[in-house]
Amino acid sequence: MNAPSEMDPLEVKRVKLRVLVREHRDLDDAIRALEETGTADPFTVRRLKKQKLVLKDRIAVLEDEITPDIIA
Repeated sequence: MNAPSEMDPLEVKRVKLRVLVREHRDLDDAIRALEETGTADPFTVRRLKKQKLVLKDRIAVLEDEITPDIIA
């Protein structure tokens, strides 16, 4: 029988990156929706914005790991 194939570590990072980008976009949509209603709890909005910044940092780290350094 065939052994289960494992994903390349680089491909795993790409999948994680896509998931994080999607989560970042979803948080952005949620924040926008809360702010548009005008009834949003400021602490909730602040917490969501903080989560969005954490995701942005994690995205940047993964992008750096995926993109090779090219010395011009």
